[in-house]
Amino acid sequence: MPSLIDIRRRIRSVKNTQQITKAMKMVSAAKLRKAQDRVIEARPYAGMLTQVLANIASASAGNDQLAELPLLASRPEKKIQLILLTADRGLAGAFNTNLNKAAQRFLEEHTSAHVEIEAVGRKGRDFFFRRNVPLSGEWVGIFNKPAYADAQSVAKKVTDRYAKAEIDAVYLLYNEFRSVVSQRITVKKVLPVPLPEGSEKLDYIFEEPPLELLGSLLPKYVESMIYTAILESSTSEHAARMTAMDSASSNAADVIDKLTLYMNRVRQASITKEIIEVVSGAAALE
Repeated sequence: MPSLIDIRRRIRSVKNTQQITKAMKMVSAAKLRKAQDRVIEARPYAGMLTQVLANIASASAGNDQLAELPLLASRPEKKIQLILLTADRGLAGAFNTNLNKAAQRFLEEHTSAHVEIEAVGRKGRDFFFRRNVPLSGEWVGIFNKPAYADAQSVAKKVTDRYAKAEIDAVYLLYNEFRSVVSQRITVKKVLPVPLPEGSEKLDYIFEEPPLELLGSLLPKYVESMIYTAILESSTSEHAARMTAMDSASSNAADVIDKLTLYMNRVRQASITKEIIEVVSGAAALE
């Protein structure tokens, strides 16, 4: 049976841990509000850009040069680029584990192709580096302060590789933010750019030919998709960490209650034992 000193030491240790988890929950809650505002503001822009792309593609329909645009070229998927967005830190529940497992399933589903992973985030990079999975690149520290320039850098790398036919398709794998307690694993095909079909053709007046406008708009579309995915993942990370720290704080409180009850029982047993010894000693003297 452990001594009272050991039990008190353990209770003190759990209380210190609880203070840390409560502080991390408050920090994640504050960051979540800002991240949630950013992702809500970014979604309309991404939706409007998709609509504009559809309208311009509709205006360019029938042009024989449409198939010559590098980012629209469709090829058999023999070499695939997977952009995996994970967090740089842990203590976020199953956030990173679910993403890494989804990436593993993606590799299993595309065994006939050569898949390279562009790891955005330290956890995904470390996970696949230990398993000798080929990484085409790594980006660490992006989720601390997501910036559009970071998405531009990632987009430029994959679009250049796609234009040179070094890869045949580009997929995004990330966590889409739905609510504080709900995030959805999402796999989205980015390249070749999927042009929306069936959109109503609008009578626009273009200052430059629609085909040239479409060619300059396609890289912006890829940048927008990657930036939106980064914002979604960053928001999901803060939500997952806040939920995980809240659960950890609640579990710590339960552990403290159980240890306190156990300590009281041990102390009561110790006092009872001492009383018995005193009574037995007094009886022996009589």
